[in-house]
Amino acid sequence: MKTPTTGERPRVLIVGLGITGMACAIRLHRLGWQPVIIERASARRKGGYTLWLFGAGRATAGRLGILDAVTNRVHPDYHTYEINRANQRRKGFSFNDLPDSPRMVLRGDVESALFTALPPDVEIRFSTTPLEIKQDPEGVSVTLKDLQAGATDVERFALVVGADGIRSSVRRLVFGPHEEYLHPLNYMIATCILRQPVEGYANDEGFILAEARRSAWVFSYADHHPTVLFSYRTDDVSAELSCPPIESLRRAFGPQPTGSVLGQLLNQYEAADQALFDSVNLVKMDRWHRGRVVLAGDAAWCMTLYSGMGASVGMAGGELLGNMLETYPDNLELALDRWEERMRPFVEGLQRGALGLRVFFTPQSEVQRMVRAAVFYLITRPAVIRIIERLNKGKDLRAFDIVTHRLSART
Repeated sequence: MKTPTTGERPRVLIVGLGITGMACAIRLHRLGWQPVIIERASARRKGGYTLWLFGAGRATAGRLGILDAVTNRVHPDYHTYEINRANQRRKGFSFNDLPDSPRMVLRGDVESALFTALPPDVEIRFSTTPLEIKQDPEGVSVTLKDLQAGATDVERFALVVGADGIRSSVRRLVFGPHEEYLHPLNYMIATCILRQPVEGYANDEGFILAEARRSAWVFSYADHHPTVLFSYRTDDVSAELSCPPIESLRRAFGPQPTGSVLGQLLNQYEAADQALFDSVNLVKMDRWHRGRVVLAGDAAWCMTLYSGMGASVGMAGGELLGNMLETYPDNLELALDRWEERMRPFVEGLQRGALGLRVFFTPQSEVQRMVRAAVFYLITRPAVIRIIERLNKGKDLRAFDIVTHRLSART
C-alpha cells in the first residue's frame, strides 16, 4: 500500500480528466502537491459542444496560463437570426450584443489548453475508476480498478477530489446515491458538431428555432463547423432515455413537418460521430466535502448548460481550492470549509439564474415564446443594451471573479 506522500509532496487523487479536474491539478501542483488523475474513459475526449467564457472564466483561465490558447472562435461580425420551420428569418439576440460579450469556444478548446498546461510529472491513468474510498485521520485509502486489465489496487492519498461529472462515482461512494442530489428539470438536451454548415447560412450567422417546449440553436464559428443544441421539455425523462436519442428527438419535434433547416439538423445529429443526449439536472448538496474528500465542478454543483458558466466555475473552483489549501496549509478541514464558504453563494446564485434561463433557451408555452420573442427584439436595440448595462453594472455574477473577491451579501 502506497503512502499519501511522494517525498515531501502530499499526493492528491483527482477523479476526472475534465476541465475541473485539470484545473485542480495545475493549481495544486503549483502549490507543491503531487496530483494523480484517473479517468474512466480509455483516452482523452476531444471535440465537444459550445462553451462561453464570460469575465469570470477569462480571469481564472488567465491565471492558469491557458487564456491565450483558448481563442474566441466566433466571427467578429457574428449575428443571430430567429427563424421558423419555413426558414423565415428576423434579426435575433446575439451574445456579441452583450456589454461583456463572452468568448465562444468549444469544450475541446478549453480541455486541450488545460491538458497542454499540465506539468509533465502529473500522472494520468485512463480506464481507471474508484471502487471504494475509506478515510482515516492520516489519509484516504482508495481501491482503484483498471478497467482494461481488470486488476484492482489500494493506494493512499492525502486528499481526493471528485471532479467526475454530474453522475460522480466519488459522490456516490462517499455521499450517497445520485437520487439524493440530482434535481431533474424535466428538460432534455442533445448536441453535436455538425459535419457541414447548414445550407443557406454563413460562418458569421447563427440561428435559433424556438417553439413552445422545444428549441434548436445553431452556433457558427469563423474557423470550425457549427454546433447544434436541441432542448425540449418532457414529462417523462425515463421514457426519453429509454429510446435511441434520434428517435426521442424526432418525436419531440413532431408531428409537424420539419422543414428544410430542422430536417438538416436532425439528419446531421443522427449521422454525427460523437453526440450528447441527456436529461437536464441541477446538483444540489448541503455540503461539498467530507473529511479528506471534496467534490468540485458538476459533481458538486451542476448548474446545467443553461447557465453558460459550467467551465468557468469549474476552473475557478479548482483555482480557489488551491488558494485555500495554501492559506491554511496545516488545517485541511478549515481550508475546505473556507473554500466552500466562498464558493457556495456564488454557485447558488448562478443556479438560480440557470432556472430562469430555461425560458431563454426553451419557452415552456406559446405565451412564453411570444414574450421571449418580444424581449429578444428589445434587447437588440442599442438604447436598451445601454440601459441593461447600467442596471447590471457590478451585479452580473458571470463577470464576478470569485477567486480574488468575496461575494457580498448584497450581490
